[in-house]
Amino acid sequence: MRTSSLLVVLSCLIVSACSKNPPPANADKPVDVVLVGAGVMSATLGTMLKELDPKLSIEMFERMDGVSVESSDAMNNAGTGHSGFAELNYTPEMPDGSIDTKKAVDINEQFEISKQFWAYQVGKQYLGAPQTFINNVPHMAFVWGDDNINYLRKRYAALQKENLFKGMLYTEDNEQIRKWAPLVMNGRDANQKVAATRMDIGTDVNYGTLTRSMVKHLTGTHGMTLNLRTQVEDIKRGENGLWNVTVKNLADNQTRTVSAKFVFIGAGGGALPLLEKTGIPEAKGYGGVPVGGQWLVTTNPALIEAHHAKVYGKASVGSPPMSVPHLDTRIIDGKKALLFGPFATFSTKFLKNGSWIDLPASVGTGNVRPMFQAGIDNIPLTKYLIEQVMNSQEDRIATLRDYLPEVKAEDWTLVNAGQRVQIVKDDPKKGGLLQFGTEVVASSDGSVTALLGASPGASTAAPIMLKVLKASAFRDQLKTPEWDAKMKEMIPSYGRHLNDDAAYANQIRQQSSKVLGLKAFTLDVTGNAMPGPAALVTDAPAAAASAATVPAAAK
Repeated sequence: MRTSSLLVVLSCLIVSACSKNPPPANADKPVDVVLVGAGVMSATLGTMLKELDPKLSIEMFERMDGVSVESSDAMNNAGTGHSGFAELNYTPEMPDGSIDTKKAVDINEQFEISKQFWAYQVGKQYLGAPQTFINNVPHMAFVWGDDNINYLRKRYAALQKENLFKGMLYTEDNEQIRKWAPLVMNGRDANQKVAATRMDIGTDVNYGTLTRSMVKHLTGTHGMTLNLRTQVEDIKRGENGLWNVTVKNLADNQTRTVSAKFVFIGAGGGALPLLEKTGIPEAKGYGGVPVGGQWLVTTNPALIEAHHAKVYGKASVGSPPMSVPHLDTRIIDGKKALLFGPFATFSTKFLKNGSWIDLPASVGTGNVRPMFQAGIDNIPLTKYLIEQVMNSQEDRIATLRDYLPEVKAEDWTLVNAGQRVQIVKDDPKKGGLLQFGTEVVASSDGSVTALLGASPGASTAAPIMLKVLKASAFRDQLKTPEWDAKMKEMIPSYGRHLNDDAAYANQIRQQSSKVLGLKAFTLDVTGNAMPGPAALVTDAPAAAASAATVPAAAK
């Protein structure tokens, strides 16, 4: 205990010493916007701001030698266009046995906003061919055992009352599931009870390619300055009210300070330490728990070609949402891949390429109480992480066998995924609360904002950046007729809820899907549950036909 406390104290002293006496801001004209981190969040915000006001000057700082190297990279995340179609943790079963669909609907609405934003950019020829970053991959939920089957059946019935989920298929028929995902059923005990849902309009997204395309457009067309291998050392408010952002060039260790009117800290797991450096009172009470991940990846072409779906199961008790097991078809740089996982790992690093002292250095007087309380209140999570770290390759293959009964160990290789930091937030009554979503933290005047958290992450980048803008120094401009009109051009449903209006949801979903080359169900505008898939809007008739003829097998 003494060693741990001494480490925390030493880490805090190191951080404090490094942040003293930053170089004065240079005499150049202050930049309008500084974006910390070259991931999908910063790229999305930069794109929005440049569309809203092309005259804004923007500098982006990234400590790595490339764009989207950390959490946005294709292998560092699930690549799922999170829509709540298959993610069972978004639809919890309540104490009375009912299914709460609120979060699933909210996530779906958010992803539809992201699709509209991407379609706008594709239409403007900012991003190139949409197939380079987004493709249709059906989303399936798959369970076994009476309790889980009863849950999935109730979940399906509850979601059919929501406009955005109509067209989902449900079955408890083994042969039907075999048609949807043959590898999941081959070799399975014929007497085992199973159930599945399927949504053909699910997507796989390469957020790394998407991010690099957005940043390329920002630098090439909009004149944004991109600084790679440049680490943000400190962020302090100057006497003139501007933010002095001290950065180090990692190539020559030269330090300079940039003066900025607005700073966005979108550095993934690295955001929390930088937020603490700002000294804003709103940053007090936040802590973070780092959780990493690993994938089992196959190079067997026969397996890759035989599976075409994202098959999500139920999470283990006490596990974080990012650890929900799924067998995923991925399209990475134009090539099909097959992954299973993730398996949780633990380190004290906040980033995949971070420092071992990230966690202890983040603990101070402002958050030690909530961090301690969160540890006490989340014993199941701690137990789960310990079990995951102790897993052998044989243990991982055994887990995969639940989803792939005929698995052969030699076909699968373990690959490290990204690092996430789950938020610990101080609560006046409960102390430290461990949260699995994302949170925007902003100064009172909105001149500095930070994004903390992990799930659902990149797929909801566009709506999250809308929250950032509403909390930022641009919040008043966002209310002007000019900015409001531009927002509605980029995101046609801006200010409206699609799930409330089936006809409008049809219109929006079909517009964005057509531009992105995706399938889109036509919803039943009468509000009645459909017996099966409705008509499809797609530029790939053959693929659509096979999906449209799948019979509904609801029981």
